[in-house]
Amino acid sequence: MISRRSFMAAAAGLAARGADFAVVDFHAHVEEPAEIDGAIRQAQSLGVKLGILWHAGKREYGYQHMLSTDAELRGFLEMLEGKPVFRGIQAEGLDWMDCFSKGMIARLDYVLTDALTFRERGGRMVKLWLKGVDVGEKQDFMDRYADYHVEIIEREPIDILANPTFLPEYLMAEHDSLWTERRMRKVIGAARKHGVAIEINSRYNLPRVPFLKMALADGVKFSFGSNAHNLGTGKLEYCLEVARQLHLERKHLFEPAPLGKKPVERRRLS
Repeated sequence: MISRRSFMAAAAGLAARGADFAVVDFHAHVEEPAEIDGAIRQAQSLGVKLGILWHAGKREYGYQHMLSTDAELRGFLEMLEGKPVFRGIQAEGLDWMDCFSKGMIARLDYVLTDALTFRERGGRMVKLWLKGVDVGEKQDFMDRYADYHVEIIEREPIDILANPTFLPEYLMAEHDSLWTERRMRKVIGAARKHGVAIEINSRYNLPRVPFLKMALADGVKFSFGSNAHNLGTGKLEYCLEVARQLHLERKHLFEPAPLGKKPVERRRLS
């Protein structure tokens, strides 16, 4: 568990270097409307602004408060209206856009997604974060997994790729060897081409520094994310430490695009 003392020490180290950006947790989940104000106060005590997400897409993905229609998305936006937060969705599945009009998606501050619900051969969707999940021969999986990251980036009008380079629990000990330079560059190249930010994730302490250095050299932007729920939101110790190491500045960090320049408005999608 990250202590407030260790978090504030990381923030102080960044401030001492003269960081020129506000700290935002763009990957904050709040389970119930009644818990939103408490999560905001928790983040504010750390000097962090929140981007609050609810899952969005077809109901078959089974998340609590799943947004699946324009009317539901409008209700989510109205619930957060006037609160000091960014408003986003965590999109689920490659077909989530079938649920919404482009105009409603454009009203969001941002769209975030990840590759953790992985499409296996035959179309079966596998939740990679679950204990006991088995994806078969690891090198074959890794090639398909890297390609799946690229497919998501190319097909979906997203702002942020979250939880990057995550692996199932039984493969994490081999993370650095499985995420080869070729595989990392494939994902980074797609993110650069389509203007998608890469999340620095403090729940899993990912991506690791070699990946981030490659992305930084390629001009990819980054966002910070706790991938936490309720009062765990805003705790970004890994993000701040990496930002200090890499000398990140405001120009390197994601900021929501204005209306008219959202990915859903500017991108031609297949």
